[in-house]
Amino acid sequence: MFRQILYTQWRWSGTGIVAVSIAAFVLPILTVQEAGVTDPTWLDARQLLPAIEYWSWVYPVLALGTGLLAATTAWTHDHRGHHVYALSLPLPRWQYVLLRYSAGLVLLVVPVVLLWLGAMLAATMTVIPPGLHAYPHALALRFALAVLLAYSLLFAISSATTRTAGYVITVVVVLFVLQLLFRLAGSTTDLVSPLFDRLMTLPGPFQIFGGRWMLIDV
Repeated sequence: MFRQILYTQWRWSGTGIVAVSIAAFVLPILTVQEAGVTDPTWLDARQLLPAIEYWSWVYPVLALGTGLLAATTAWTHDHRGHHVYALSLPLPRWQYVLLRYSAGLVLLVVPVVLLWLGAMLAATMTVIPPGLHAYPHALALRFALAVLLAYSLLFAISSATTRTAGYVITVVVVLFVLQLLFRLAGSTTDLVSPLFDRLMTLPGPFQIFGGRWMLIDV
């Protein structure tokens, strides 16, 4: 049963998984493209760090997009078929959900491993200035945890009806629209920033998406 579900999810999301996997492998290499000095000095280190930090925002965005891709494609066809296939199977609903979730996790191993390989390759091919160190394993682990968090949350939302997902999206859109209206009215009321800070900074649940995603750092 698991092999069949894994196969169907690969058919539904295979193209997207391949695309994000290629992006995950290439991203660390792009991150260190400013490096390459044969005998780097401390001045080269000061110039290298901002260049690497410039790419740091792409990692959490890629992790979020990867989790979103795997989560939504896991349930799209079930929603279209009104869950007739799932209800016709001789197994409880919770077991079917667990199989769907596990199949998505297996597919997500591919982009995580490729980012790890790309990070190690980038660290190997880069001449690192004195005082700096490469952290390919830590970067890959953080990416894996971010993908897992995004996938788990979005999988839970997507497993409900499309109406539930619509409610969640509507709440987010309303918050941003209200914030925009306050700004246009000249008000200093800030609805988004405090909520964003609570979610994205320690001990917020999405703290892993914030901060600096650095392949090379002090």
